[in-house]
Amino acid sequence: MPIDVWTWPTPNGHKVHITLEELGLPYTVVPVNIGAGEQFRPDFLALTPNHRIPAIHDPDGPGGKPLALFESGAILIYLAEKAGRLIPADPAARWVCLQWLMFQMGGVGPMFGQYNHFAAYAPEKLPYAIERYRNEVQRLHRVLEKRLSEVPYLAGEEYSIADIATFPWIRNPDRRGVDLADFPAVKAWHDTIAARPAVQRGVEVLAANQRRGTISPSERENLFGQTQFAAR
Repeated sequence: MPIDVWTWPTPNGHKVHITLEELGLPYTVVPVNIGAGEQFRPDFLALTPNHRIPAIHDPDGPGGKPLALFESGAILIYLAEKAGRLIPADPAARWVCLQWLMFQMGGVGPMFGQYNHFAAYAPEKLPYAIERYRNEVQRLHRVLEKRLSEVPYLAGEEYSIADIATFPWIRNPDRRGVDLADFPAVKAWHDTIAARPAVQRGVEVLAANQRRGTISPSERENLFGQTQFAAR
């Protein structure tokens, strides 16, 4: 039976789409339009109290029992271990992979997201906040550049969920005020991953729903306003 994926075309959603495509696991897409506030629906909150995409429901989880999961990093680890691919079997290599996955979860995603918010969506442009997060975005690119100048992939010699988690955040560098030409190892890594057919299929999931242009007042409220604090 297919895995149900509650998702939207964001970097965190793309992580799961790409992983499923790479692993060849059957899945069904359940769109959650976060701009329209669908992340606050009771059926979605039953899966994730954090009202954030993505979330999955695997009817054939461990021991053949259904399993629901939220948090994209946990989902990637689960899917890789379920399929026995994209995460090293060697214990030491596995920890290196998870280290770089956590680097994305704790650093790349939050910091890139904060820069994007203050630079593109904040109703007031606050120079201190924009500079603070721009500097952190540049620093994180330098960390990635150092690592990828030493090895072809973040976990080492093999492509893994660490790369899949990070890649969607490196796409569209202009949104972060970054020129990948300044980070040649990151650019080479990005271009190699972008050429993978499974990656191309993954980023096309719900691509027609990608938000473009200015943000509407209702979208702003659903994404950044008080509604999220009242959700149960």
